[in-house]
Amino acid sequence: MPKETEEVAELLQPWLLPILYVLKNKRCSPQSEASKRREDMERRRRLRQYYLQKHSRLLMLLIAHRRREGPFTHPCTLPSIRRSNWWEQVVMKEFGPRDWLEKFRMSKDTFFYVCSQLQPKLCRNVSHLQPSFSVEKKVAVALWRLATNTEYQIICFLFGMSCLMVQKCVKAVCQAIVSLLKPLYLQQPKEQELDNMARIFNARWGFPHCIGALGSLHVALTVPSQCSSDYRNSRFWNSVVLQATVDGLGKFWDLCAGFPGSMENSIILQNSYLWELVREGSLFPDPPRPFRGVPLKYVLLGDSSYPLQDWLLKPYKEHQNLTQQQLKFNYRLERAHSVIENAFLRLKARWQCLLTHNDCLMELVPTMILACCILHNVCQVHNEKFIDKWLEAIETSEFPQPSHPMCESMDDNTAEIVRELISEYFTSHEEC
Repeated sequence: MPKETEEVAELLQPWLLPILYVLKNKRCSPQSEASKRREDMERRRRLRQYYLQKHSRLLMLLIAHRRREGPFTHPCTLPSIRRSNWWEQVVMKEFGPRDWLEKFRMSKDTFFYVCSQLQPKLCRNVSHLQPSFSVEKKVAVALWRLATNTEYQIICFLFGMSCLMVQKCVKAVCQAIVSLLKPLYLQQPKEQELDNMARIFNARWGFPHCIGALGSLHVALTVPSQCSSDYRNSRFWNSVVLQATVDGLGKFWDLCAGFPGSMENSIILQNSYLWELVREGSLFPDPPRPFRGVPLKYVLLGDSSYPLQDWLLKPYKEHQNLTQQQLKFNYRLERAHSVIENAFLRLKARWQCLLTHNDCLMELVPTMILACCILHNVCQVHNEKFIDKWLEAIETSEFPQPSHPMCESMDDNTAEIVRELISEYFTSHEEC
């Protein structure tokens, strides 16, 4: 080594450790940390993409296997499907806010709130013959089913369960929702709440002295051949009927589900708990609130398939001799009644198990319908976002809602006074 180089090395020797320290700090600079974060995000993205591709391949294999072996095979019993870690590796670690909303129809915070409320009934093992699954996983399985109506065979390999376990989870979660969440989110309104509901309905829909709208929804199901005539509706497909009442904000406050699709709305109403409450006088405030100086019960709004009552109004029968006042009343009522039609649309779009046939047991369908309605209220109360794209599934539904025959035989003639009084109200307010 030349003499000059040795002298330079001796001069730099005291500075060697400080230089190494500076270089080390440079590697730990904010730019380096940002680079590490980007690398970590890219690694997570690749991992997520890997699992998505893996499950897409498994899905295609499952479909191909079912086509070869027939519809009654159970490929979900394959070890590769039982070992699925979709829930642990993808949902719990990789799902963003949009993913939670799309797959479970609610935010992650609301999802875990629902899990905490259902825990008392779901913390036990579903079956002593199966491994223990967390409450969150059981709820996720049920919500995935309710939101997408995906077949049990597909859900089983996504969540690493047997088909029997998936069915048990759906049943247990729906029953727990009805048992534990219904008292919190779907109660008979008290007197003060009825007054508030009437104010909201009038402010939002311009219909006075009204606390809600009444309507029905047919849900398709598969029934034994010997019972098919009882459940066949006017559109010639088998269904059960949901009778529901909503407030001015589209939140359900009375439900009745399970009547056969062949029954008329008026008959279902007379056999419902709502009718019993009215007959007992325990639904409306006592004494009745005054309307235009007259003590008057609060009213509900129905369509022409329901009987006219002093507490249930429907449009005047369409004919050429309707007065302008009656036409105006029909317009106001139909506009306000649309609140339940919109509620049914959002209910079916969010929980698409109500759109088509499902392969669950017939006796579970009413419980599943009630669970969907209660979850609708949960989403309403927690201000969960509704994605308009979900409505596209309704446009392609193969089960259009049946028409209902007009009901006149059970009309209460004294109720005509109530309808006339509110008709006059609309006319006088427009003149002012």
